[in-house]
Amino acid sequence: MNSRLVVTFTTLIAFLIAALAVPLGLFYASHRTNRLLLDRRADATRFAELADQAVRDGDHLALRAEIERYCELYGAAVRVLGRDRSVLAEAGTMTAGTEAAVRLALSGRTTEELPALDPFGPASVLLAEPAGRDAQLSGVVLLQARTDTARADVTLVWLALAAGALIALAYSVMAARRLARWILRPVTELDRTTRAIAEGQLDARAHHGTGPSELRRLEERFNAMADAVSGALERQRAFVADASHELRTPLTVLSLRLENLEPHLRDEGSAEFQEALAELDRLALLVEDLLALARVEAGAVAVTAVTALAPRLAGWREVYAARGLTLDAPIPEDAVVPEPIARIADIALDNAQKFVPPGGTVTVTLDDGVLRVEDDGPGLSEEERAEAQGRFWRSGSHANVPGSGLGLAIAAELARACGARLSLLPAVPHGLVVEVQPYTER
Repeated sequence: MNSRLVVTFTTLIAFLIAALAVPLGLFYASHRTNRLLLDRRADATRFAELADQAVRDGDHLALRAEIERYCELYGAAVRVLGRDRSVLAEAGTMTAGTEAAVRLALSGRTTEELPALDPFGPASVLLAEPAGRDAQLSGVVLLQARTDTARADVTLVWLALAAGALIALAYSVMAARRLARWILRPVTELDRTTRAIAEGQLDARAHHGTGPSELRRLEERFNAMADAVSGALERQRAFVADASHELRTPLTVLSLRLENLEPHLRDEGSAEFQEALAELDRLALLVEDLLALARVEAGAVAVTAVTALAPRLAGWREVYAARGLTLDAPIPEDAVVPEPIARIADIALDNAQKFVPPGGTVTVTLDDGVLRVEDDGPGLSEEERAEAQGRFWRSGSHANVPGSGLGLAIAAELARACGARLSLLPAVPHGLVVEVQPYTER
């Protein structure tokens, strides 16, 4: 938008400068042409008086001498014709195309205008002046003058106008850039703030600065909206955390009481008793996951702490071996990752051991800070991968698998907390890849 505003402002200013410079240039060209006409008409009038006197006296020597001196001094061509169009005196070489001018002068009229001069021409102009008084015309004076000096003057003025226009345009571009930055500074600040919030920095706010008052008010209202949304999220998280924490004690007490009832049960109630305990365990797991999610969202996770990944994976090898699975983790012993990334690896491995059938393989790699947990299980469809990071989401084909549906949601929040991104990708030929990589734009 900044570039578009600069182009718009510059275009408008360029049109304004052109609207001033072009008429000035044309006006000066017309003025210089008229001045040349007046100067050369005065000379032609003087020659017409000399020609009339020479015709009356019958002596053309003085006239010839005068026009020859004029031709040498100014480089112009002068030709004096009688009423019968005979040449009475001539100096210099005159180009063809004088018939119209001769007819004009013989009708008693003088040259009233010249073609407008510009840096490219014309190279010379032709003036015609009748000799004699009133209806008693004695001849015609033709004066063809060069326009080098006049065109040089026009060229200098046009160059000066062009230079002034370019300088004005350059300053205008700088002013337009500053004006565009001033106008868009609140928009830029809002863009920075919204990107920070989208990346999980919910405390980011737009800083008040310069700019149009309407956009400054927009910044204030955006900050107020962000405060309201952040406050609502904090209250929601606090409620979830408090509710989950308060539920842990009664769930523990209920579990103990149920276990104490086991010796007093009849044999026909044992199956239902075990189902009740399983549901209680599932509820306890859900509460623990809710607490974990609330702590992550509240920023209670140490994102700066690091841990060695290889020893952590060693414990999972025993779990996988017990389920008939293979865990392939070519991770160097000295490889360390942030604690949230290690917890994401735990979540991904826990999910994989639930869904990968016996005999399957799960591969863990760490390359340039990118963690990948790839399995060869049934995997997820494209639509399921798009929804899998939602809270309490469970695939229809996994309804009977134990879990709360919060694992990937917790993993996604952990990734955001340490400035990374969690992605679910398809494995080839089948399976699922859980990939954690740093953000490319921060």
